[in-house]
Amino acid sequence: MRFLTIALFACAISQSALAAPLPPPEKTDRCAVCGMFVAPFPAWVAGFELKDGRRYYFDGPKDLFTCLLDLPGCLPGVTENQVVDVAVTEYYSTRQLPAAEVVFVTGSDVLGPMGKELVPILGREAAETFRRDHAGEKLLRFDGRQLVELATQP
Repeated sequence: MRFLTIALFACAISQSALAAPLPPPEKTDRCAVCGMFVAPFPAWVAGFELKDGRRYYFDGPKDLFTCLLDLPGCLPGVTENQVVDVAVTEYYSTRQLPAAEVVFVTGSDVLGPMGKELVPILGREAAETFRRDHAGEKLLRFDGRQLVELATQP
C-alpha cells in the first residue's frame, strides 16, 4: 500500500517540476529559427528537448515560440507530442526555468539579441512591475501548448 501511495504521488507531480534544465548550448549551436549562434547570449537562451534526446536552442523566447507554435514549418517531421522540456532563461536571475513557470512581457524597452523580445519574468507581480517599469504591453503565459494573454493591472 505504501508503494502505491508513493507511486500515485510521483505521478501527480508535474513533468515540468521534474524536468532537468537543458545543458548550456555548445559554441556551434545555432538558433533553429534565425541561424544565429546562441552561446554568446546566455542571458537569453531558450530551448526544448525531444523525447529522443535531440535539443533545439534559440537566441530568445520569441524565436522559441515562433518555432514551437509552428513545428511543421520550423522543424519538419517534429511533432508537438515529441517535445518533453521547454525552457527559458529568466530575466532577473538568469536561471533556466520551465517556460510554463514564468510570465512573458511583450513590447518592453528591454531588447534581446534580435531586438524586441518576450521577456521571461518569474512571478506575476514581478512581471507586472517589469511591464510598468519598462513600457511593456502584454503579459503572456505558456500553458504547455500555446501562449495565453493574461489581464494586466493599471
